[in-house]
Amino acid sequence: MSQISQIKKIYHAAIYVRLSKEDGAVASHEKTESNSIANQKSLIRDFLKNKNDIEVVQEYVDDGFSGSNFERPAFQMMLEDIKKGKIDCVVTKDLSRFGREYIDSGMYIERLFPAMGVRFIAINDGIDSGEAKSQSDEIIIPFKNLINDAYCRDISIKIRSHLEIKRKQGDVITAFVPYGYKKKDKDKHKLEIDVYAANVVKDIFRMKLHGKSQDAIACELNSSGILPPAEYKASTGSNYQTCFKTKEKSEWTSVMVRRILTNEVYIGNLVQGKQTTPNHKVKKTIIKEKCEWVRIEKNHEPIITDRDFEVVQRLLAMDTRTSPDREEVYPLSGVVTCGGCGIPMVRKTSKVGGKTYAYYLCATHKDSKQCSSHRISTDKLEEVVLELLQTHIDNMIDLKRILSFIGNVPFQQLDMKKLEERREKKQAEVDRCADLRGMLYEDMKDGIISKEDYKELHTAYEQRKKSAEIAIHQIELEMEDVLNRKSKGFVWLDYFTEHKNIEKLTREVVVSLIREIKVFDKTHIEVVFDFDDCYKECLNVIASQGHSVEVDSTGKLNIRLKEAV
Repeated sequence: MSQISQIKKIYHAAIYVRLSKEDGAVASHEKTESNSIANQKSLIRDFLKNKNDIEVVQEYVDDGFSGSNFERPAFQMMLEDIKKGKIDCVVTKDLSRFGREYIDSGMYIERLFPAMGVRFIAINDGIDSGEAKSQSDEIIIPFKNLINDAYCRDISIKIRSHLEIKRKQGDVITAFVPYGYKKKDKDKHKLEIDVYAANVVKDIFRMKLHGKSQDAIACELNSSGILPPAEYKASTGSNYQTCFKTKEKSEWTSVMVRRILTNEVYIGNLVQGKQTTPNHKVKKTIIKEKCEWVRIEKNHEPIITDRDFEVVQRLLAMDTRTSPDREEVYPLSGVVTCGGCGIPMVRKTSKVGGKTYAYYLCATHKDSKQCSSHRISTDKLEEVVLELLQTHIDNMIDLKRILSFIGNVPFQQLDMKKLEERREKKQAEVDRCADLRGMLYEDMKDGIISKEDYKELHTAYEQRKKSAEIAIHQIELEMEDVLNRKSKGFVWLDYFTEHKNIEKLTREVVVSLIREIKVFDKTHIEVVFDFDDCYKECLNVIASQGHSVEVDSTGKLNIRLKEAV
């Protein structure tokens, strides 16, 4: 009788281990240690050392990758080796290390692996597809995968909630901070100024205020050898990566410059939570509505003043272009409009007798002749504007002197009256919403509206009521601010008086102090100065106190107080 010896199949195995950032972020210290890469490998090796039918071919490690999807480099490499026939057995510590996504995990374990003849072993879960399975084993795998999926969803919700709280507390949760700042050594969630980069940011704003275009600013930075943000961060040892880099070595571009000029982080505001993903499984990025962004004002030390930032935003909104033979725009570019049609005037040049003459011309007249030309010499216009500005600055100096005698009380009373009127309107809105909400229940009882309509309207009125209550709280804070004299008061006067010795129009002065220049004809020019509403309000309050306020034909302000100064 011959003895038939049975040859056992030798499996070529892959050891697969995974550890996600979330496992370390939210798990207990003991659990993190047990899930560590080294610990997983050790457990699997101990399990396999007595398995004579399994030969380990390679280890695949995904360190720092979530189990909510299978787009992991080592996992994908293992799949390729399976397709090539190098691997026909996958061994992992447990199902959660393999993956936490219910549908895809089931597809691999129950359909794809069996179809490809791949044996699957999850040690701690007691799963081995190479051994006979009972009916209960068939049920337990999808059940455990479902639990792992639910765990992943729960972790995702906790992390999102935790990050939202940190955003609202003013903590920086991004891996990389804006150019000009760095993370504090003692608190990595707070910003502090990076002196070198901050000075570059200041230079960018200064050049913009002086009339340079974004492209001209970028060219000057490149010619000066200033490293752009990505290169600078790399030079400081950061692993910063950007999707905007198109060359091997990046350079400053007009887009980079504009991104800095429009970023309110430089005035101390922290804006986070601009984008999100639908859930932990779908990684497609969605841009959130502005109202949903988390904005914390004055969260950190500013690099740029609020005033300079405001003026730059105004400049960026102007449709101005730099002349081909100049690096800076002309002083009045973008602020001169036609007094007839209100359309911005264009600057033109013409040559007569070998001399070049520059003038402003109505754009409507130039295009369609539907408005008169309102043509005026550039030199003449700049001369008139300078005279009007000098007069207005003198008025501000006198006004500042007068206000020092009058004091803040009349203005506090005016501000308080306005705030009280706003608070009364909001309180009326709160009361109205409360009444409407009460009437809804009666309407539902009488059958006028359905239960579904009742719930929808009730929620809408409740939301309106809460919004009005928040507005009331904000108004009351403003009232407290006025009473404590913490507001900026008449700081706008200083914007004018600091130029009291002005002798020449510059681009920076024009954009800082002038909103619009209206040209009706050569003898009728109107200049609308910045803070014109504040100026008029001051004069009205002074007049309401019984003081004499007059403006002569030259625009000179004359104020006579009731009592001798």
